[in-house]
Amino acid sequence: MKANQFRWARQGAVVLALGLVAACTQGNAGTMSGNDMSSMHHDMPMAATSKAADLRAALDELLSEHLILAVDATGAALGGRDAAFKAAAASLDQNSVNISKAVGSVYGPEAEAKFLPLWREHIGLVVDYTVGTASNDPAKAKQAVDKLWAYSGDLANFFSGANPELNREAVAEMIKTHIVTLKAVIDAQSRKDYAAEYAAQHKAYNHMGMIAVALADGIAKQFPQKFS
Repeated sequence: MKANQFRWARQGAVVLALGLVAACTQGNAGTMSGNDMSSMHHDMPMAATSKAADLRAALDELLSEHLILAVDATGAALGGRDAAFKAAAASLDQNSVNISKAVGSVYGPEAEAKFLPLWREHIGLVVDYTVGTASNDPAKAKQAVDKLWAYSGDLANFFSGANPELNREAVAEMIKTHIVTLKAVIDAQSRKDYAAEYAAQHKAYNHMGMIAVALADGIAKQFPQKFS
């Protein structure tokens, strides 16, 4: 199944996932510090039918879709397919809105309003890197990567400032890995190395699931009364 077909097949699940996040976390808010990376992941066993598992699935749907749409957009841009790029970019932005709504369902409208432009920022920088790569402008590409590296700390500050169960350094490393794995996809796309591209996509896609697990576990620990 191609990425576009897979993406649209997931749309209904994403809508349902948003509802699950809101239902599980409505009316709760918090402020954040942290544990190490391992404690953020698998030290909280969850039954497949638990609310915490539903939250994990919701975030996994949204973040995985983000990766798929980003790859669609960068591939179209590098291939000179302007109409396809604009369509993918529009869908990617709607996904960003959906992610921000999921954040808002946990931490409130103020956090949602703060998160959306912050999340959109890294997408703009990925576009800058793609343009620099496509135009053979290494200085522009490097500048985008440098800004993305700094951005990882900004997003980590947001999450570690909202949830005491999320360690800033661990979150920053996860964001950096997202940047590195997506960059590997773009580099392979630019070389038309399709085997490397799909291998990189597989790695990047799996990493989004790891981020979803870490965030969901942190939220479940922050609001144990909702995720027992």
